Amino acid sequence: MEPVATPRNCPFDYAEALEFDPVLRQLQSEEPVARIRLPHGDGEAWLVTGYDDVRTVTTDRRFSRSAIIGKDFPRMTPEPIVQDEAINVMDPPASSRLRSLISKGFAPRHMERMQVRTQHVVDELLDRMEEHGSPADLFEHLAAPLPLTTICEVLDIPEDDRSQLRAHARTMMDTTIENRDDAVRAKADLRAYFKTLTADRRENPGDDLISALATARDGDELLNDQELTVMAMVLLITGQDTTTYQIGNIAYTLLTRPKELAMLRERPEMLPQAIEELLRFIPFRKGVGIPRVALEDAELSGVKIRAGDIVHVSYLTANRDGRKFDRPDELDLERNGPSHMTFGWGGHHCLGAPLAATELQVALGTLLERFPDLRLAKPAEEVRWNKTSIWRYPLALPVTW
Repeated sequence: MEPVATPRNCPFDYAEALEFDPVLRQLQSEEPVARIRLPHGDGEAWLVTGYDDVRTVTTDRRFSRSAIIGKDFPRMTPEPIVQDEAINVMDPPASSRLRSLISKGFAPRHMERMQVRTQHVVDELLDRMEEHGSPADLFEHLAAPLPLTTICEVLDIPEDDRSQLRAHARTMMDTTIENRDDAVRAKADLRAYFKTLTADRRENPGDDLISALATARDGDELLNDQELTVMAMVLLITGQDTTTYQIGNIAYTLLTRPKELAMLRERPEMLPQAIEELLRFIPFRKGVGIPRVALEDAELSGVKIRAGDIVHVSYLTANRDGRKFDRPDELDLERNGPSHMTFGWGGHHCLGAPLAATELQVALGTLLERFPDLRLAKPAEEVRWNKTSIWRYPLALPVTW
């Protein structure tokens, strides 16, 4: 099977609530390895949509993340979000060293402490929401502040700095071309902030994750200054944005599905399994993320990929692959099946996944327990959704009880 002569133009700008992008669905069914053009960056790329092919690209050493460094690769945002020194664009064994150092910060003993702390923050936030009274915006009261507070505590970032850092992170995720200059500035400002902060933690380490990374050794090796600066940035951005949006998305999904909501209220012990299925089911972002470069010729589903070609994968379509998941487009909270790919796969599986899972379970479990008659305060079709970010989420989620 030879590639089509003209690549498909893929703006991936679909943002109708949490409906699945019809362009992605079409590619998945008609052309599982397709030639595409994206809104920003130079040239064309392959898009791989099947679960098994995505697994191959994300685990096979013939596909390299680090080979994109220096390339104006096809992407969703005007300015690349990723930094050249980031773990996101390292290949093993360099990434293995960093992952091993970072995973120490998310070790079970640290996670137990984080669960206690997360519960405390959730209780405080829901106390405030209760004091505010019904109706209230669940996004403002719980989804937005919880992950930011938690990751800033893990990194020990002063409270006065947090809202500005969040604003920078949001600017970097914007997909509109008018935003390019702001995104470049936001990226530089974040980097400068973390350069100063990480240098200070090297000199005066505390018991936070940045200090742990600044002093953690892998044999004789420490993270160098640039690696440490960029790693702290990555942890802040990925540690708050995605979890914020998924708290909003999961709450919306449950509040618009009475049967599933009732099942969780009756059987709260199901929550961890239910969250896994919700993470599989919800199309949490638009389009694609960081690609790879084929280092040699390869074949995927009968399609020849040539050395030097840029290859994107879609975790969204992998999560809806009918060859892996029975009734893939249905939400089944009792589903047992293959692992979802929402946290990525292979050598770039999200290191913060244990923290995200803890936050989601504590936030949603406590919310359902404390507000047994929680419901949307307006019809679902009146909920407003973000249209300009790579992430999909409700701008506000008015609830009543």
